[in-house]
Amino acid sequence: MADSTLIDIIILGVVEGVTEFLPVSSTGHLILAGDLLGYDANRWKVFNIVIQLGAILAIVVLYWRTLFAVAAGALRREPEALRFVRNVLLAFVPAVIIGLALHKQIEALLGNARVVAVALIVGGIAILIVERLAKRATVDGVAAIPTRTALGVGFLQCLAMIPGVSRSGATIMGALALGVERRTAAEFSFFLAIPTMLGATTLELYKNRAALDAHQLGDIAIGFTVAFVVALVVVRSFIAIIGRYGFAPFAWYRIVVGAAALVWLAQSPIPVQ
Repeated sequence: MADSTLIDIIILGVVEGVTEFLPVSSTGHLILAGDLLGYDANRWKVFNIVIQLGAILAIVVLYWRTLFAVAAGALRREPEALRFVRNVLLAFVPAVIIGLALHKQIEALLGNARVVAVALIVGGIAILIVERLAKRATVDGVAAIPTRTALGVGFLQCLAMIPGVSRSGATIMGALALGVERRTAAEFSFFLAIPTMLGATTLELYKNRAALDAHQLGDIAIGFTVAFVVALVVVRSFIAIIGRYGFAPFAWYRIVVGAAALVWLAQSPIPVQ
């Protein structure tokens, strides 16, 4: 990122902060933004992954009371707190196993904007179908999620290893389809993001530790901060939107953006390097 500019960094930080917890795929949007603006995907790959921690920190700040109560309750071995921790860890395990097993294949997809565009459209259609057909919600509260449901959401999260699918979209809609109430589904997705993105970022930093210099770390720090501030605002708005309108607006957004991206990419058959 030697020739990166402050504007580049801010744009990608804003994109990450806006899209990380919406069911629209933050990774997909970062790839499309990079392609649209002519960025070298390989040069920005580590930056795009690490700044996701800024958005994750926003969840820690917004839900610190819940997280503190769960941690304190778990230390006291309170059943509800232990069920909360169990569900998050169960849903996290499939991502660890499948992510490590398919790491090279996943990396090969991260620079493919066409895969993102198609996944956005397919995911948007899937959201509309789930919204219409999802069974009546019977589970309210993360601790109340059954073990099998938590594990099922964890496997569905792995679909987001395909860029454009959306980690939050796969987990939220998967939880809805399995009978989890809307707000609980969204919050479970938020909490599950903490170990998932922390693990992905740690792995990426370790793999690229020799290539990182002070300048790159400075760029990452700026992008991290921008993503954090933007995500603070977006998460609050997201909960209000799904409470009033459901997930259909995000589905239609995905379809429109995916279709527009395919049209634009058709005019640029040769990838920008």
